[in-house]
Amino acid sequence: MSRISTGLFATASVLAASTAVFAAPPAPATPPVSDRITNPVAEFAGIDKITGRIITFDVYIDETVQFGALQVTPRVCYSRPETEQPKTDSFVEVDEITLDRKIRRIFTGWMFAESPGLNAVEHAVYDVWLKGCKQKSDVPPPTAAKADTGKPKSEAAKPKAPAQEQPAEAAPEPTDAAPAPDGTDSTDAN
Repeated sequence: MSRISTGLFATASVLAASTAVFAAPPAPATPPVSDRITNPVAEFAGIDKITGRIITFDVYIDETVQFGALQVTPRVCYSRPETEQPKTDSFVEVDEITLDRKIRRIFTGWMFAESPGLNAVEHAVYDVWLKGCKQKSDVPPPTAAKADTGKPKSEAAKPKAPAQEQPAEAAPEPTDAAPAPDGTDSTDAN
């Protein structure tokens, strides 16, 4: 009997060891999160259904660009390295400016460049979809545009020298003054 129990124990040990190897299959080969590239620019395409014009435009992340009556604001834009299968997506908010000048959110969600029809914005007049994500754009970044126009407040608040030095006599005085209602002459107060 001890021989049977020793054989059963050995068989059970081998079975347990082999089950442990197969019980926990290796984790699926998922690409690491570091392979995802965060891009500062999202590239969109839009069509004006009335004119038939298709326009491609770049939008920096967290900036808003107006396309017709739509305002497009990407919040993130992810892509993969060129060595991997392309997966380009962007989380986008699209608002419509209505005829009574109110802003109404018509889309919030993910757009996929590889499946443009999946989550494209379909509007009565305009359609907008994601074309891709970029690291650089021909459009100057919003910080550069603000830096050019956003001079230090002390300089912006000062009036320009020619306007400040304009003499008071430069303004022409009226030559034909109308008489005051009480009949006194209002041109000579001295």
